[in-house]
Amino acid sequence: MTFHAFTNFGWADADHGLWRFPEIVPPRTGSELDFWIELARTAERGRFDSLFLADAVGMGGFTDDDLRAEIHDGRMLLWDPATLIPVLAHETEHLGFVFTNSILQDHPFTFARRASTLDHLSDGRVGWNIVTSYSPNAARNFGLDELPPREERYRWAQEYVDAAYALWEGSWEEAALVRDVATGAFIDPDRVHTVDYSSPRYRIQGPHLTAPTRQRTPLLLQAGGSPAGRDFAARNAEVQFLASGTDEKIAADIAAVRDLAVRSGRRPDDIRFVISTGFVVGSTDEEARRKADELEAKADREGAVAYMSQEIGIDLHALDPDTPVEELRGMVSTGGMSGVLEAMIERMPKSANPTVRDLMSNGITRDATVGSPERLADQIERWLELGVDGLAVGIAIRPGSLTDFVDHVIPILQERGIAQREYAPGSFRQKMMGYGDRLPDRHPGARYRRG
Repeated sequence: MTFHAFTNFGWADADHGLWRFPEIVPPRTGSELDFWIELARTAERGRFDSLFLADAVGMGGFTDDDLRAEIHDGRMLLWDPATLIPVLAHETEHLGFVFTNSILQDHPFTFARRASTLDHLSDGRVGWNIVTSYSPNAARNFGLDELPPREERYRWAQEYVDAAYALWEGSWEEAALVRDVATGAFIDPDRVHTVDYSSPRYRIQGPHLTAPTRQRTPLLLQAGGSPAGRDFAARNAEVQFLASGTDEKIAADIAAVRDLAVRSGRRPDDIRFVISTGFVVGSTDEEARRKADELEAKADREGAVAYMSQEIGIDLHALDPDTPVEELRGMVSTGGMSGVLEAMIERMPKSANPTVRDLMSNGITRDATVGSPERLADQIERWLELGVDGLAVGIAIRPGSLTDFVDHVIPILQERGIAQREYAPGSFRQKMMGYGDRLPDRHPGARYRRG
């Protein structure tokens, strides 16, 4: 099973108000590199596969009050995660680095160049979390009046990744970089090509300005849970992130995407499935529950509800609090993440006929597994039996939540043969997927190769 330390390059992470928790050691500026270096080293000490850096390029839910709430609780303070990778790669040896980049925020030519640069500087340890964004504010930050409908955003995403594939896979032949002192040729001009990519949104002549990296294309990760998102993942993703839910929902989601992957000409095991969830670790179940209660007491409720509204695309404050949560399924807006909403509804007790009021009062640890190291290891083992390949371990308290997991849960998982004791050789892709440093021939990105 693979393990990924899940956080963002920001002040407050996504756990609203927890910067007030007495054990937290928050970096007050992005330049406090010692903090981030130690976090990465802790993940590597636990033999984690990657540090996953979430990101957003827009804030605010549906009202000015939502935006004020997210400013108030500190969540809106975010630095560019890509800039952190070279430093952390220099300070670690094996740890992979996943950075989030939306199709809204960069032209694919610029993005492909940046990703290749990061992959060079890390010697093949970079992954791209492909997102289409869900915030209307994000759309307006990049010149759009509104966020396009979900299906249209995924059509856009396919154009975007195809453009990147053309640059990464099709511009340079393997032996193009010759450095021939006798002839004076640093690069063989006959082995570097324009890509002449054309789609409704992009025209890119090329060539790519960066030589092929160890991976060429960074490891591809994606988290969409809607039908359009699943279809995109089945064609392109090597790792798909799932929201934690019931065992039945998790197993069904995995089976559905694997089936779509086969229909797309790929193999069922060409996609690894990673659950994104938090953990609260205590020496006993009782101690863990007390720690979870302390986290809840420090939570910023207004910030959490504003974030939840934006995430699922529904203005929760505008609804009658007694509205059954089941009715929310038909209300998800253009930008909302229907998969996240489904996971939230699935986790609520059906016998209680839950309402919007219940959803809004759900604690920030609602997604977390709470208990002793043995209890957490038991749950992780059950997920493994469902077909889950890995975990994105949320870090509510930085660095304490990660340190607790590394020091107390990982050793038990290693004893059970679930977590690795040593790193395998190779690039991030090889470590994660086992089929080599490069995309396999059956991946759609491979069709752009030449020479």
